[in-house]
Amino acid sequence: MKLLTIIEEGRYRLGVSLEEGVLDIENAVRQEGASNVPVTVQEVIDGGDTAIAALTAFVSSTRQSSRYLSYIREQAALTLGPCVTHPNKIICVGLNYRKHAEETNSPLPEYPILFNKFNNTLAGHLEEIPLPHVSSKVDYEAELVVVIGKKAKYVSEADALSHVFGYCNVNDLSARDLQLRTPQWMAGKCCDKFSPLGPYLVTADEVGDPNQLSIKCTVNGEVRQLSNTSDMIFSCAQIVSYVSQHMTLVPGDIIITGTPEGVVLGKPVEQQVYLKPGDVVTIEIEKLGALTNTMVSES
Repeated sequence: MKLLTIIEEGRYRLGVSLEEGVLDIENAVRQEGASNVPVTVQEVIDGGDTAIAALTAFVSSTRQSSRYLSYIREQAALTLGPCVTHPNKIICVGLNYRKHAEETNSPLPEYPILFNKFNNTLAGHLEEIPLPHVSSKVDYEAELVVVIGKKAKYVSEADALSHVFGYCNVNDLSARDLQLRTPQWMAGKCCDKFSPLGPYLVTADEVGDPNQLSIKCTVNGEVRQLSNTSDMIFSCAQIVSYVSQHMTLVPGDIIITGTPEGVVLGKPVEQQVYLKPGDVVTIEIEKLGALTNTMVSES
């Protein structure tokens, strides 16, 4: 199932992407007089298997309704929010692709390198991303996001993916000049809207093996990153298990799993051209759709 977040009247609403368009769940639930059906993405995540089953059954029954097409909306006409709206934790993994470590002349890590972002970095598909005044070196990073669906503490690698709700795209934007001022990367990672997510949160059953997905980033239509999640140093299962040894993961937490080669930072200095206002960046991962955002000057 492909879930997305609709922003309307200042509120987040749940949409389900179908062949006909986006099914507006809140509107359909109200008109059909249904109960016990989740109407936000977070309610689906929190409700786990029970919520997914209820939503699946509702979508199926609503398709038989004479009013069904009135609940379908054209995605292009919608304002979308981040496909995960209220993560308790945003955990990131650095240097997790072999070729990316090589291009930055970094040794392969023995353990996952963890850092964090915050909710201020969230943004949605097609949302404009302000380039901060304090940086002149903002870089793109195409990454796969693991979304936790079940509480996880001290889980084994073999059991780790059973705790995953689904997956989505993120652009882990990074202000390199701020990031590299100090050994701690936070300042360069936590600028406003530096983690656009979406457009879809795709349930794990539709994705299959998360470490066999093509991953791509384009800037103004030019391919900058082209790889596969099989190049990860630490697989998604290893990452979830490792993080759970150190903290309790809860439904809605997101883990951003690292970026492949092709970032600006990995190029020779004379070839480094960082993002500027007007640049259009698209992150596309197999089975997860394409996330597009335009960079703008910070007002």
